[in-house]
Amino acid sequence: MTNFQIHYGEQVTRARRDGRPVVALESTIISHGLPHPDNLRVAREIEQTVRDNGAVPATIGMIGGELVVGLDDRQIEHLALAEGVAKLSVRDLAVAAAKRADGATTVAATSAVAAAAGIGVFATGGLGGVHREANVTFDESADLTTLARTPIVVVCAGVKSILDVGATLERLETLGVAVAGYRTKRFPGFFITDGGFDVDWQLDSPDEIADVMRARTDHGVGAGALILANPLPVDEQLEPALHDRTLAEGLALLSRGGITGKAVTPFLLSHFHASTEGQSLAVNVRIILRNSALAARIAAAHTPAPAPVGFTA
Repeated sequence: MTNFQIHYGEQVTRARRDGRPVVALESTIISHGLPHPDNLRVAREIEQTVRDNGAVPATIGMIGGELVVGLDDRQIEHLALAEGVAKLSVRDLAVAAAKRADGATTVAATSAVAAAAGIGVFATGGLGGVHREANVTFDESADLTTLARTPIVVVCAGVKSILDVGATLERLETLGVAVAGYRTKRFPGFFITDGGFDVDWQLDSPDEIADVMRARTDHGVGAGALILANPLPVDEQLEPALHDRTLAEGLALLSRGGITGKAVTPFLLSHFHASTEGQSLAVNVRIILRNSALAARIAAAHTPAPAPVGFTA
């Protein structure tokens, strides 16, 4: 009988044994989010950024049906180069494992697997959410309902600006998912610093966020995520007028092409990359590297330093 347990990479196995801080990373950015060869280069940069800021990276993905927490460099390269890598949300994990598929995990799947592995912090670019015209299409990312039941801190740059940001924030409130801005009370719009909406809470340091994590555990009340919205500095965002024009063009192309569901996000991100002559790609990379650095500092603040060898309490 096949064993479908979660497998752990060597560096994550050592970190779990030694009590070192770990940060979960998604793999859809490798296989679906960025073009080659940028995807492989950036995946390696993300992992190194986590290390440089005091934590161990745990990129999560599926190789030949094996769900791995802490892909090694060879496995990351495989997901970056292979054809037909499946985009895996939570609902897809068991089927993909049984089919011995290669798969990249979304925000929803990465969060769920990370929580199951005891990892408390996850860095990503932008969340999925409620799509425009969802009142007609009922198109809403599984990220939202998964985060409602997953106790993890998600460091992100808000939700992707191609979505209905206001409706997404309303759904998060309904689902009981906490949202806080990092050193701001304005919710970012992924490529742009200000997505046009306020948030109720502002958290200003990794130590303060670690306190939130401890309070949630100590209270034992609520099982949802904390979304920590980390906006780009104004001088690093995509120029807002260019952003708005590119988004309008992309939405029109979606409508004419009848593109829906999982294909929407990669299509629009590709459109942004082409129409902005790579500017959006550079912004996207800045987002994930900044979020990875912050997530690592949060994980380090939340993880007690290991006792010296031979120390007895």
